[in-house]
Amino acid sequence: MPRKFAGWWVTVAAFFTFGIAVGIPYYGGPFFYDYYEKAFGWSRKETTFGFPLAATLTLWVGPLLVHRFKPRIMILVGTAFTGVAFIGFGLMKGSLAVYYTMWFLYLVGYIFSGPIAHQVLVSHWFRRNRGKAMAVVYLGVGVFGGVSAKFFAKPLTDAFGFQGALVAIGALMLLAWPIALFGMKDRPEDIGQFPDGDPTPQADHMAPPKSFRFLLQQPAFWLLVVGSFCSIGAIGSINQHMKFVFKEQGFTDQNALNEMFSNATLCILFSSIGGRLFMGYLADRFDKKIVMTATYVLVAVTIPLLFLVTPSEPSYVYVFAILFGFGMGADYMLIPLMAAEHFGVNSLARAMAIILPTDTIGQTWFPFLVSDLHDRFGGYDLALKTVFILSFVGAAAIALLPRSSKRNEALQVQDPHRATAKL
Repeated sequence: MPRKFAGWWVTVAAFFTFGIAVGIPYYGGPFFYDYYEKAFGWSRKETTFGFPLAATLTLWVGPLLVHRFKPRIMILVGTAFTGVAFIGFGLMKGSLAVYYTMWFLYLVGYIFSGPIAHQVLVSHWFRRNRGKAMAVVYLGVGVFGGVSAKFFAKPLTDAFGFQGALVAIGALMLLAWPIALFGMKDRPEDIGQFPDGDPTPQADHMAPPKSFRFLLQQPAFWLLVVGSFCSIGAIGSINQHMKFVFKEQGFTDQNALNEMFSNATLCILFSSIGGRLFMGYLADRFDKKIVMTATYVLVAVTIPLLFLVTPSEPSYVYVFAILFGFGMGADYMLIPLMAAEHFGVNSLARAMAIILPTDTIGQTWFPFLVSDLHDRFGGYDLALKTVFILSFVGAAAIALLPRSSKRNEALQVQDPHRATAKL
């Protein structure tokens, strides 16, 4: 009797490992920014500079290393780095050099155990149902990220102080290890199966991976890089500065500020669940370019709503959070789907090894730019208008992508630079 298709069980396991590796640390991290300011006397620019600095210093990690390892190994290594980084955040004594070093370790952990490992894993197990499976995996980020501030960072800080909370979050990363070791397989072929449970392999799974040179010569690749860079940069700016924006909008009491930020984060991340599920379903049925463009436009148009959140009108936070979260959830998930669509599943690790670090530069340096604009002009008005424009540039780039065609399918199996694929 044939063994039951294991792809969906692997997907469930990836839901948990992705949530632990990315959801908790990435979305819980900004909760502690104002604590750093108070405890160590750092400026806002010094506090937010660690992320973009580390993103720049780790640009080489993706292209040089990640395509050389299997997804499960990447998850184990990455969560170890992330755990050490957060324990370091909790034990540091106010040295910016130590703080920035911990950010470097965190970014290495993020590159290894974050999107690339999980995108490649899912793409090997699914083709027809790739959008739905990717949506389920990204739900892990939504669920764990949604509860990170309200049910991890805040109660742990109340109980043990902010530094004890950071150490505890670092230790939580080890929970991903048994799941990756015992609940996952890197490829269906490892247990005698094929993607989607089909009896034979599909053509794109048999094609050799493209070389980096080949990818860099494709206009579609650069449009995807620019589009995702701009949109992810806009999302990162909102996520990193949301608590500061609330503070300047009038939420000056620390408890009220923590509560507002926790509720907003919870609402955004749970709304992102709906965005991932709905857009993942649409991506399996309709042109991914149209679905992705609509998602990027939605992210852009919700940014001005952040200015409506004030102590006199606190309910607007839910309007903003629901719409922004819906678009944000699908935004990240659609990037690997589009990359696999245009360049083939076996080239996904190499494509994302360039796209993810580039997106991380946008995700980290644009929040720093927002900090600089805030300090120069004394508020967030011009800064968030700049973020708004940036997000529309991203949507325009995606709208210019070529539609899927037989030509794209041909590109998946032919690479004139295959001989140089050892790059």
